[in-house]
Amino acid sequence: MQNHRTLVMWALDCAKLTLERFETKYADERRPRTCLELCEDWARGKIKMPIAKRAILDAHAVAKEINDDEYSALAHAIGHAGATVHVETHALGLVIYELTAIVLKCDKKEYQKPVSEKIDYYYQRLLYWQNNTDKLGYEWADFLADDTRPNKERLLSEKRSLKQNEL
Repeated sequence: MQNHRTLVMWALDCAKLTLERFETKYADERRPRTCLELCEDWARGKIKMPIAKRAILDAHAVAKEINDDEYSALAHAIGHAGATVHVETHALGLVIYELTAIVLKCDKKEYQKPVSEKIDYYYQRLLYWQNNTDKLGYEWADFLADDTRPNKERLLSEKRSLKQNEL
């Protein structure tokens, strides 16, 4: 299991390529880029959550405003990458939406190889960040620097399991 900082670095790093791809078609749309920039600032403790949250919601708004399923999925992927700073499990949104964009781009018959290559890329970047996140001397927001803070999603899952067991 990865610590929160590792998942943040992994998601923000992987989303840079997602952003590059998005900007090949929507170069004038700055909200996804702003999302990643402000979420990195949030992770470093330079800004507070409400500012980053607005940027995350703005990236998702782009996805809803454009009439382009592939690039809409990319904008959602970027929003989820930024939201990983808040809750670790948002990192899954990056993967799900970006892989969806690949399938949409490649036609439903020819997506296996690019999807497999992207999954391998995610894995290699995760290994990199697993080994390097805490070696690079980055500043962290207090909530990310504290490894004793409970994982919100895990706590919610445990609470649900307890309720299920009580029934």
